[in-house]
Amino acid sequence: MGCFWVLRQTRVCDQLEIRVSYLPASFPWVPAGSQPSPGAECFAREVLVPQGPLYRVAGTAVSIPCNVSGYEGPAQQDFEWFLYRPEAPEAALGIVSTRDARFSYAVFGPRVAAGEVQVQRLQGDAVVLRIARLQAQDAGIYECYTPSTDTRYLGSYSGKVELRVLPDALQVSATPPGPRGRQAPTSPPRLTVHEGQELALGCLARTSTQKHTHLAVSFGRAVPEAPVGRATLQEVVGLRPDLAVEAGAPYAERLAAGELRLGKEGAERYRMVVGGAQAEDAGTYHCTAAEWIQDPDGSWAQIAEKRAVLAHVDVQTLSSQLAVAVGPGERRIGPGEPLELLCNVSGALPPPGRHAAYSVGWEMAPAGAPGPGRLVAQLDTEGVGSLGPGYEGRHIAMEKVASRTYRLRLEAARPGDAGTYRCLAKAYVRGSGARLREAASARSRPLPVHVREEGVVLEAVAWLAGGTVYRGETASLLCNISVRGGPPGLRLAASWWVERPEEGELSPAPARLVGGVGQDGVAELGVRPGGGPVSVELVGPRSHRLRLHGLGPEDEGVYHCAPSAWVRHADYSWYQAGSARSGPVTVYPYTHVLAGVDCLPAQLQEHFWLPGSPLPLSPLPLIYLASPPRVGVVAPSPHSSLPGSPLWPSVVDLMPIPRGDHLLS
Repeated sequence: MGCFWVLRQTRVCDQLEIRVSYLPASFPWVPAGSQPSPGAECFAREVLVPQGPLYRVAGTAVSIPCNVSGYEGPAQQDFEWFLYRPEAPEAALGIVSTRDARFSYAVFGPRVAAGEVQVQRLQGDAVVLRIARLQAQDAGIYECYTPSTDTRYLGSYSGKVELRVLPDALQVSATPPGPRGRQAPTSPPRLTVHEGQELALGCLARTSTQKHTHLAVSFGRAVPEAPVGRATLQEVVGLRPDLAVEAGAPYAERLAAGELRLGKEGAERYRMVVGGAQAEDAGTYHCTAAEWIQDPDGSWAQIAEKRAVLAHVDVQTLSSQLAVAVGPGERRIGPGEPLELLCNVSGALPPPGRHAAYSVGWEMAPAGAPGPGRLVAQLDTEGVGSLGPGYEGRHIAMEKVASRTYRLRLEAARPGDAGTYRCLAKAYVRGSGARLREAASARSRPLPVHVREEGVVLEAVAWLAGGTVYRGETASLLCNISVRGGPPGLRLAASWWVERPEEGELSPAPARLVGGVGQDGVAELGVRPGGGPVSVELVGPRSHRLRLHGLGPEDEGVYHCAPSAWVRHADYSWYQAGSARSGPVTVYPYTHVLAGVDCLPAQLQEHFWLPGSPLPLSPLPLIYLASPPRVGVVAPSPHSSLPGSPLWPSVVDLMPIPRGDHLLS
């Protein structure tokens, strides 16, 4: 390639600068002193590079942009880069060119061929010079020159910027992990933390660069056994050059909640704390320190970066450790005896406190029923005990008797307490905002508990005194109870219930309590259908009576007596040892309208009969009224002399009649 020295002139419209430059022979020559044609537009080529000096660190990469504007000719311009070293400031060393692959001087040739030094085009009139690994001899003044494509030689055709190469003074290393966790004597260390505990890692970062620089320090995590690189290293949290603390996207919420912290301790020590360690926090942690400098144009540039492995972190999850055992084994006890069951929570678990909490409870399913059953009692994460539904009023204690041992005690067992017991333990860790989140739960094996039955057998017989009642009178219902078996001191209770069809319904509604007497002798009154007064009383050791005063038509229904046997234990609690139900008793309030029968001729009166009254000795069929009001015919019967006999087998031609006060009208 033929080259020669020429005079180069720079004209910015009305100013002229003459300079000597080394140009290739192919450069289009423009005679000095040429002027723009009268009326022609004034073009002024301008080449821009960053303002210097630029400080960069040996061994790191540097990028120097260059762009040209105000030019004539094609949109794609060519660029040539030169270096003027401090020891030879007048000698221009060709580095690389966009139009000539053989442009590079020998000192740069191998590096350009290896791609370590290259020029990359950003667009037609902009490029960037990249040097992958700076060397000390790369310091100097860099010139970006743009060969002219203009019709006249006007403006600036090159730009220069000074680059100073600093020695590498950045140091990064790990600090000891601190008192938390277990560390194996390996390099890098292997650290094990429990789920819910704090993970604390430290990093030392320092620089002795003489220029004013800032350090940015970040902590990152790579999945276990993954190769470390920018693509695999997930930033956890970092301290920016402006001292702002920012977290990687997956950790932003934890930083905002105060669960993730990063602080500087002293001049060189940085400490990251991850609160409430989770399973996904396992991995290899690194500390990355980046050195930043502010360029003359006010922008910040990273001039060095180094990374150190801090630790391989394993998170011991609670779900993999939590275990529950119960004792003392299958239990067989009698009613009224105390029942004690023990539950032991085991595993490599963190102690309860700031980071972790536990709740323990007992569940019971009746024998043969599917588990896990209903809650009996529990201690919550604050150590506060509570009883499950249906156990209120019982003397039941749930307490912690050792660091991880819990006891359930029923002061007086009942036959209904028989079943399969399981201990349920739940582990919680502190989540965002100090809220507890359930991390694991475990149930024990089933523990059978047998409670001997009392063997109480009850029978009840109920009837309506007098057989027939009329409106406005008092109906007396009696209930006799028989008992077989049971312990001494057995108490009896009896309650009365009524079933009556609702308006428009064919089947009766559910039974309603009318009244009763409890095992402690206290009367309990329910709701009478007619709304009138009710009295319940014990008329004998095993005989109860219900009286409905002022009987009305709304009191009609089917009544029954329901006795129950109760046992009182040493803790003064009662439990039901047996129950029974009597047969139905129909209560129908008759009216007194048949008193008008007395006004009928004697021959007709003797053909009317009311159930419950003596049967007339008549060879003729009798007309009678039954409940509900029906007219029927009773054929003669050999048993007609038995007062009160309903003679159902002899009833014929039964038909209903409407209710009213004038049945014979």
